[in-house]
Amino acid sequence: MKTAHPCTLALLAASLVAGAAIAPPAAARPATAARATPAASGEGLREVLLVGNNWEGTADVLESSGSLTKIGRINVVPDKDERMREIYLNPVKLAYFLGIRLSVGEGHDQLVDDMYSTPDGSAIVVSRPSFADVVSIDVTTGKINWRFAVSGFRSDHMAVSPDGRRVAVSASTSNTVHVLDIETGRQTGSFKTGDKPHENVFTADGKQIWNSAIGEVTTALDDPFFDWTKGDRKLTVVDATTYKTVKVIDMRQRLDTFGRKDLSDAVRPVAFTPDESKVYFQVSFFNGFLEYDVANDRILREKVLPKNPATSENRTTWVNDSRHHGISMSPEGDKLCVAGTMDDYATIVDRETFQEGPLVPVSKPYWATVSGDGKSCVVSESGSDSVTAIDFATGREVASVAVGDHPQRVRLGHVPAGWRGAAALAR
Repeated sequence: MKTAHPCTLALLAASLVAGAAIAPPAAARPATAARATPAASGEGLREVLLVGNNWEGTADVLESSGSLTKIGRINVVPDKDERMREIYLNPVKLAYFLGIRLSVGEGHDQLVDDMYSTPDGSAIVVSRPSFADVVSIDVTTGKINWRFAVSGFRSDHMAVSPDGRRVAVSASTSNTVHVLDIETGRQTGSFKTGDKPHENVFTADGKQIWNSAIGEVTTALDDPFFDWTKGDRKLTVVDATTYKTVKVIDMRQRLDTFGRKDLSDAVRPVAFTPDESKVYFQVSFFNGFLEYDVANDRILREKVLPKNPATSENRTTWVNDSRHHGISMSPEGDKLCVAGTMDDYATIVDRETFQEGPLVPVSKPYWATVSGDGKSCVVSESGSDSVTAIDFATGREVASVAVGDHPQRVRLGHVPAGWRGAAALAR
């Protein structure tokens, strides 16, 4: 459901702060703490899946393959009281905080969007949209190592460099991507994008960062006639050392040339082939994906996936202009896994023939990634608070496990061997 734009809420928030004494919460714990280093002590690492429970403010840690058994949980908002006190005392921050809650948050605060582990497995780095920041959290103590406040008022998708040393985060209200040192939180560079930067991807050699700007997704102007109101949507490719723009790809032009003037040019999740010669990408409002040839700069094919008869065809009811949101590729590059978010299914698609497999019923899948052993696609079911694995070979469900409230991003990571949970779980 579409709701009031954050700017509309600014006057309301200012009035609330000016006209009433808003009591801030109690003091929070200190925001920094010394971090344990498993690598230094000789302790080994364990590969895991990190699941961000966006509305709950936790990250569940699961086995990376097989049954996806839950190993432990990390509270990603141990400083919640402190952050809320700052927000309540700042009318502008409060306006955007409420705007996020009532629009993209669907009535909830967005407490974890994306997360990655550090190379030594001692911490996870988390983007927290409602708090407009990125934090590093010690997985043993549960305390914050560092915090980086992004420009503007909301943080979003992240990407980690192939060597694990840098993390790129979209600051969606300032049209900026910040690149941070994953160990210290210090900014190594930044670059400008189109309106509302979203997905970030480092190329396999670490030399480029691809960012997609999706434009305004919280208004009710979803009819194709009003597409021009959605903002400047484009792919920005930058040099990952200098952060200078290498090229800008306007998918509007490529879609028109391909014969799909009716499709939105807001690029959502993407998946590269192993040799990075092709990109498969989803766009707003579309039940399917497209294939883009990188070298020749053109769209080659499209795949239209089935519609769920139970799904409303009223575009204004689709969350944040999504229809399908989440796509990943098998390690061999022969299969694609697609999350049919608004259509309540996920499916495996043969990359050569574009033939889809069984439509696996899942509830509002929000993301798709690959299991640690590469055999399965793992999707987050935000509608049922669970994570489900689908076998790439058969297209059938092989495992499912309950997680926290509204799981979204799922990422492979590492924790110390023998880890069973962070010590500081209370909020």
